Amino acid sequence: MESIVVHGVFVVSGVAALLYQLIWQRSLLLLYGSNTESVAMVVSAFLIGLGFGSISGGAVSKIERAPLVLLFSGAELLIGLYGIFSLRLFHWVGEYTLTAGTLQTGALAFALVLVPTLLMGATLPLLVAYRVKENGHVGRSVSWLYFVNTLGAGLGSIAGAVVFFAAYGLAGTARIAATLNLSSALAILSLALLRRKRS
Repeated sequence: MESIVVHGVFVVSGVAALLYQLIWQRSLLLLYGSNTESVAMVVSAFLIGLGFGSISGGAVSKIERAPLVLLFSGAELLIGLYGIFSLRLFHWVGEYTLTAGTLQTGALAFALVLVPTLLMGATLPLLVAYRVKENGHVGRSVSWLYFVNTLGAGLGSIAGAVVFFAAYGLAGTARIAATLNLSSALAILSLALLRRKRS
């Protein structure tokens, strides 16, 4: 049961992450125009953020008494909170930078999505470390969590393009993604509390 909950949470987390990528990319393109530089900066920020976030999360997860459940839940919570206010932030920044040059525009687009993607990247090593402590299988934990997170990302890309954007728009889809993050945080915390009560 615990394994099902953990893997289900990471599917949901993957859905949210892909929705954010689509939402933020479209939002920034609306603000700064549809050009190669804007797309490249958003994609680069996502990849760099996920990479460095994974390194940071991995380093933290090696700390012997690190509260892995709290850290994972905290990351999901912060991602969700950022998601709720992200489009307002983007529009506010966009109003003051509409006349900015290509380099400045790219740097701003990069900065706007870097912090939440760092948090997204940290979630995998934190959850892997938590699972390894529970079952002792590193390879199995990494492969299954990576698989379900990638599965969630695929589902998120389909759901966003086919259902959510048409039905709810960018703002509504951002709220859905934030709700998924908050639900993930709550589910993992609840699981940890139940486990503590049993022990």
